[in-house]
Amino acid sequence: MAVGIFDSGLGGLTVLDAVQKRLPDTDFVYLADSAHAPYGVRTADDIYNLTVAAVQRLFDAGCDLVILACNTASAAALRRMQESWVPENKRVLGVFVPLIEAMTERQWGDNSPPREVAVKHVALFATPATVASRAFQRELAFRAIGVDVEAQACGGIVDAIEDGDFILAEAMVRSHVDALKRKMPDPEAAILGCTHYPLMQKAFQDALGPDVKVFSQASLVAESLADYLERHPNMTGSGTSSFLTTGDPKRVSSRATQFLRREITFTAA
Repeated sequence: MAVGIFDSGLGGLTVLDAVQKRLPDTDFVYLADSAHAPYGVRTADDIYNLTVAAVQRLFDAGCDLVILACNTASAAALRRMQESWVPENKRVLGVFVPLIEAMTERQWGDNSPPREVAVKHVALFATPATVASRAFQRELAFRAIGVDVEAQACGGIVDAIEDGDFILAEAMVRSHVDALKRKMPDPEAAILGCTHYPLMQKAFQDALGPDVKVFSQASLVAESLADYLERHPNMTGSGTSSFLTTGDPKRVSSRATQFLRREITFTAA
């Protein structure tokens, strides 16, 4: 049985790369909804409907577990899906919780009451839709108290990365960090709340300075998934991966190969 990994575009490949390295015997199906990317500027209902369609496609491909590697989908659609749509024999997981558990130094699956943590001032960089959802703050409140979160809606970075224009993406990172620092001059930690952003992690770190701890999601999600699969050993496979896209497979394959620096071939979803 394969694990599905869904993203609106190619950012989720950062998660896929990490989980493949951590779990080499697991089968994965990656779906990029490239025809409708980016999600970060869409309405919550639009994001929900697109995410449901994509996850259903992964269920149809034989996945019983799907990870929403898209932060925007995790923020705007996951809770609603879990409450009213996901079948009893299927699981859909997001990418926020492993990140928050790492930042607050709580163990995987720690459901104890919220408590004070070491970090008090956190910068959140995310898409406009993720920021508007306040999903990160809501999930954080389940685990920690006394944390001040300043969110910066980072319009344009995903488009630049998807277009392969990393010079423009780096300039946008600097601009958004400057805007954040005008609101929170001295953050202790920064959350890269979009799976595209690890590709720009050095630019974020350089703009924020060496004293700010930058958290990105790929390795954290990989550890969380490894913990889950240890408790569900029936999901081990042969280590194969397949790639689906709603966009132009040739163009998406070319971009994905650039991203991961290894040959990636997408087929039509």
